[in-house]
Amino acid sequence: MSPTQLPDHGAVLAEVREVRRAGIVRLRELRLPVLTGMSASPGEGSPGEPRFPAVERLLRTAVAAIGGGTLQEAAEFSLGLAQGTRDWPPADRRRRAAQVYGVSVERFRKNQELMVLGQVAEQLVRLASGAPAQPPATGAAAPASDVGTAPADGSAPASALTSASAISEPSARPRPLAPSHHRIPVRAGGHGGHVTLHVHAVDLLRDIDVVVSPSNTHLALPEPYKSSVAASLRRAGAVRDPAGRLVEDSVRDELRAWSDRFAAPGLSVAPGTVAPTGAGALAWQGIRRIFHAAVAVPRPGTNDYDVQPADVTRAVTRVFALLAEENGRSADAGLPPLRSLCLPLLGAGRGGLTPAVSFAAVWAAVEAELARGGDWDLHFLVRRPERALLVAELLAFTDGAPTEEPGP
Repeated sequence: MSPTQLPDHGAVLAEVREVRRAGIVRLRELRLPVLTGMSASPGEGSPGEPRFPAVERLLRTAVAAIGGGTLQEAAEFSLGLAQGTRDWPPADRRRRAAQVYGVSVERFRKNQELMVLGQVAEQLVRLASGAPAQPPATGAAAPASDVGTAPADGSAPASALTSASAISEPSARPRPLAPSHHRIPVRAGGHGGHVTLHVHAVDLLRDIDVVVSPSNTHLALPEPYKSSVAASLRRAGAVRDPAGRLVEDSVRDELRAWSDRFAAPGLSVAPGTVAPTGAGALAWQGIRRIFHAAVAVPRPGTNDYDVQPADVTRAVTRVFALLAEENGRSADAGLPPLRSLCLPLLGAGRGGLTPAVSFAAVWAAVEAELARGGDWDLHFLVRRPERALLVAELLAFTDGAPTEEPGP
């Protein structure tokens, strides 16, 4: 296949998903025009032989090119390429692949499976380009370079994010760094717009009016040395002297003041409550406000939390209401309105929600706001490239892309 006829990553991924559902033993029954065309490359089968053995060889080559580890093992089980799994039902193959990652079947289906099959498709496209397939970087679930290269106009649909490495650079040239910002088109209630997806730490945000920070229902911030979004915002918002010593723990102090004023002493607030504070030292980066969304309910006697998707949706709905309230006061005071808003995947850390479930809960409120004509500059924030791929694909579905039934 010539470089000018490279298959679309999304089309390849769709057929890989078909193989996962049906299994290798049913390749003869499947209509796989893209994989069939790719298997017709030199060296893939002999003239006149049925195409399905060549498709199987192509899939095995692509999976082997992943380079070992949990990613390759899960791919082998998912597609029935692992020894002894060829005739396993799809539900059994999915269950075994979920065990590779140590997660539930449902969590694997909504999260890791997309990443695993996406990497198989990535290696297939590399093979079709005539370049050697390239395994992901060691220690990462998906390579950072898979988070696409934005077009000149700044837009970055999900297809670009998932297929940025399809046409590889000559081996003598270094691979470009993956962009950390992507503009993705979305639609809601007949209204079109764009969302900016950030792929970096929260304390690198610049010039965004409001950042939403996940919190527990006691509005107790984590210690600033921790790595969570809330801890990072507390650390970045603290005022320090030239030697780095803490002068003022601004975000914590303002949140305590809000809690003292509005919450009953010693009691938690209702899940979905949002407490607004200033941004402390983050004001120097153009961050004006932090909205603390109480979505995590501490589980008694443990260090764990429970997060309900409905509470996430309720909190994001409250965020938009607070924006409107504060803009009303800003107009009276002659201050510029709050226009831009950044949302992390609330509850997808220690709260236990999968990234897909968290996004769906956040998007339910965002979609309702956009459908009623809300004119906001919206941003999503993730740190890991594989989550960026997931969010990009889910956002693409809002713009009219077809979705896949959950399947067995």
